[in-house]
Amino acid sequence: MGCFLYYEILLVTALLGTIGSSVGSDLDTEFYVSWAADHVKFLKGGEELHLTLDQVSGSGFASKNKYLFGNINMQIKLVPGDSAGTVTAFYLSSQGLNHDELDFEFLGNKSGEPYVLQTNVYASGKGDREQRIYLWFDPSTEFHTYGVIWNTAYILFMVDEVPIRVFMNNKALGVPYPERQAMGVFSSIWNGDSWATQGGLVKIDWSHAPFVAAYRNFQSYQAVASSMEGSEESEPLTPGQKNKLDWVKRNYMIYDYCEDKQRYPVPPPECFINL
Repeated sequence: MGCFLYYEILLVTALLGTIGSSVGSDLDTEFYVSWAADHVKFLKGGEELHLTLDQVSGSGFASKNKYLFGNINMQIKLVPGDSAGTVTAFYLSSQGLNHDELDFEFLGNKSGEPYVLQTNVYASGKGDREQRIYLWFDPSTEFHTYGVIWNTAYILFMVDEVPIRVFMNNKALGVPYPERQAMGVFSSIWNGDSWATQGGLVKIDWSHAPFVAAYRNFQSYQAVASSMEGSEESEPLTPGQKNKLDWVKRNYMIYDYCEDKQRYPVPPPECFINL
């Protein structure tokens, strides 16, 4: 517990001295349209952003800044109703062949069925580390906060301040870790009905289009790498947070690559270390 508090103090100290950190910034100053400008709307003076998917196109945006370690959060309200076949992605990525990437992918549902949230971690171009959970709320009725805490020791995936995944730095085991490439923040909505809902069995019903995902209250706290020295000894979770993570795994996890014996007869080495 003491180590965790030390890390929090260390991180806050680093953030206070970091140029370019933002709290609740207007989205039209932080992001640019990366795909289909006619399907993207900035509302409320730039405080809110809408991405649209229809039969013509999906859409997307990207951050003007890049980040190497820190805390990134966005409030998102997902497509309501019958969103089967749609994918709304919110992620950090360095892009390129040997890119690093931290993914939230929200897989649409038939009306009345739960959304699936898939997370993934890419390091040096290597991914295939999917976990999937059901969300314990309807993410389409109001905004919820999704974010990552990323430092030299670990990555936390968070939903409304509840940890849903921990990925430790296991480079000592030969596991690549994203620590050398700054990443931008991206989001998009697109047609994923070849795989997204029940393995592609349920297709998009275009009569429900347009499908709209809404965003607001982007927060970024960028910590410089040198300020994170020594954090490897800190614990990623408090006891209370560990209990919440266990609760998520016990009640809502529906897929973990570490448990997929068909794909990995011998689990990858990080599976024995990650919480």
